[in-house]
Amino acid sequence: MNVIVILADSLRFDHVGCCGNPWIRTPNIDRLASEGTLFTRAYSEGLPTLPTRTALFTGRYTFPFRGWQGLEPTDVPIAEVLWSQGYTSALVCDTYHMHKPGMAYERGFDHVRWIRGQEGDPYVLDPGVKVDADRFDKPSGRDPGLSARNRAQLEQYLRNRARWRGEGDHFVAQVARAGMRWLEPQEEGDRLFLWLDSFDPHEPWDPPSPYDRMYGDPDYRGRDIIHPVPGPVEGYLTEEELGRVLALYAGEVTLVDRWVGVFLDHVRELGLMEDSLIVFLTDHGEPFGDHGIVRKARPWPYEELVHIPLIIRHPEGVGRGRRVDAFVDTTDVAPTILDFLGIRGPAGGRFAVWPKMHGHSLLPLMSGEVEKVRDCAVSGHYNRSWSTRDGDWKYIHWLPGAPQTRGKPELYNLRDDPKEKHNLIDEEPKTARALDTKLRKFVESLKATEQPPARELRRPPA
Repeated sequence: MNVIVILADSLRFDHVGCCGNPWIRTPNIDRLASEGTLFTRAYSEGLPTLPTRTALFTGRYTFPFRGWQGLEPTDVPIAEVLWSQGYTSALVCDTYHMHKPGMAYERGFDHVRWIRGQEGDPYVLDPGVKVDADRFDKPSGRDPGLSARNRAQLEQYLRNRARWRGEGDHFVAQVARAGMRWLEPQEEGDRLFLWLDSFDPHEPWDPPSPYDRMYGDPDYRGRDIIHPVPGPVEGYLTEEELGRVLALYAGEVTLVDRWVGVFLDHVRELGLMEDSLIVFLTDHGEPFGDHGIVRKARPWPYEELVHIPLIIRHPEGVGRGRRVDAFVDTTDVAPTILDFLGIRGPAGGRFAVWPKMHGHSLLPLMSGEVEKVRDCAVSGHYNRSWSTRDGDWKYIHWLPGAPQTRGKPELYNLRDDPKEKHNLIDEEPKTARALDTKLRKFVESLKATEQPPARELRRPPA
């Protein structure tokens, strides 16, 4: 059996067709959902980019323990586990933060293909490459220093993509094609593990034609602000500019969907869909004026950031066409993969998957064997915020002294208030206290678990 994971960065749950969006075209992701199981209450436990991938690779919670960093020497990522079981694996990735020195996300993979040039990646350094950032930039008068840093990052990105000629040059296309090339020569297509990590639809939002005019106001004639300064919208972007930013993001989402479809069609042509578990998800969402900000400018665990699409397609049709409303999170991906492959932990048993993962296998949810694997979903930013989604209730706890947080706890009933606009902390103190106690006990239970010790992983003989 094989496993293919496709991760698209910064993809909002409510901006995908199968997740309820009525206006953004995502036919290929929607098709995958119809062939697999869509988890409607999937959450990212620790944000942003790197903590999420640590949880995905290790099956362990990060938000109480670590923030923006790479893997630690004591971590045992799933690629190392599968390497020790004789799997051939590949990481194809343009998420340049994972490639920075010391991050170590390539550990355990037999083949690694880093695709350079996303965002501020210092890739094209030739000063002779001239770019026109004025076409795409709008500084913020609120923070000139932040605006200057944002401008420098945008200029670097424009240099990185200066030689592009068409859609096939865009990063998501490069990632898809590199994954396809790796799959083609694999003998008989058995015992393969491919992690396809696309930074798109992360900003800068610069989809090519026709995606750049697919959505939004057709009469818009202003600047295409592809890399807005992260922070408050008020006093910075006009309503028309914010609408155009969202339209560019939507075009990028459809571009990603297009190349996910190209890749999956190739997997079908190779006959690998018949014996491969396909996992599609994102690391987090993206705010577009939600709670007053654009981009991930604050460590706020609101739904537009923490609620994510997760689709799992089983080759034998388990869970085909199902929508599962149980709470699941990013720590569940690695245990699900190991359960699918029949790899058990040292103690044995279906859920004792090795090595000491916090997450749960989702296969029993897909088959209908169980109704839930946990009572609630928890999310957070290290040393800044914790939150829990329990039934229809959402509780947010701001850690004392953390910058860019709101101080006062927040409580929302998402059934009545899905946009989290009306804080009920004063009207429902009993509910808030109960959720606060439950959240604190959960974090304490995680702190009581020991980090798996470093161990030597031996590959079985061929």
